[in-house]
Amino acid sequence: MRERAFRFGRAQHLIGIAGFPASFASNVGVIVLNAGLVHRVGPFRLHVDLTRRLNESGYATVRFDQSTIGDSGSSGESQTKLQQICADVNDAMTLLKEQAGCTRFVLFGLCSGAQNAHSVACVDDKVVGAIFLDGYAYRTLGYRIRRYLPSVLQVDRWKRLLGRKTAPTTMKSAGSEIVFKPPPSPLPVVRADYAGMVERGMKLCLIYSGGISMYFNHVRQFRECFGRTMSTPNVTTSFHREIDHTYVLVKDRARLVDRVQGWLEQNFPIAHAGSSP
Repeated sequence: MRERAFRFGRAQHLIGIAGFPASFASNVGVIVLNAGLVHRVGPFRLHVDLTRRLNESGYATVRFDQSTIGDSGSSGESQTKLQQICADVNDAMTLLKEQAGCTRFVLFGLCSGAQNAHSVACVDDKVVGAIFLDGYAYRTLGYRIRRYLPSVLQVDRWKRLLGRKTAPTTMKSAGSEIVFKPPPSPLPVVRADYAGMVERGMKLCLIYSGGISMYFNHVRQFRECFGRTMSTPNVTTSFHREIDHTYVLVKDRARLVDRVQGWLEQNFPIAHAGSSP
């Protein structure tokens, strides 16, 4: 594999690292979006580990900073946030097409990166797959039952509470809860988005961690949120309660990289010389 830094984009304002396989490569390129405001290396160099493994497997990749994040500047255009995200990702697609001949693309994003990838996947037919880490999720009835029912059924806890003397009530700040949750989009809209992606033939991989337990706590919640689309062959879902939101542990990052590589190889296998595309 080899890596090369590029300044690219419609205003030459984007900075990214493209990685290329040593030999025959897939025509599917992988584009890795920023996780929030984190530099293109990703949390704890997750994006570096991931893209280098995928390069070794035969996939061209680019990890880049979107407009005004990390080392990238502004395009100077008057655009909405969605227009800017779509234009930035399209610039990354153009780069991989010119440098590696990629014509189809898989997007990878964590948290708000998953949300941005989701937005692009809805409108760009060149996107044939997406890997969403801790993306959209909503508290469901099942979530609330799993979260609160065990506490309600703890008899000893109720005895302790009833045995205490009444204490003055203190007000809790409405903003005291710290969450990783990205800005919401209405559930019916996201559900329809997923249905449209699958109907179009896209392959989806949704991987959620225990780091977002404040609004997601079981693998069943994928279907509770997004309906029967989550049970179709084109959708892979998994929930790992023991893993942190930013994959702080080396072993957790290694497991994730293995999982993403396996999913790509299964859904977008490399067409080697002499085989049909």
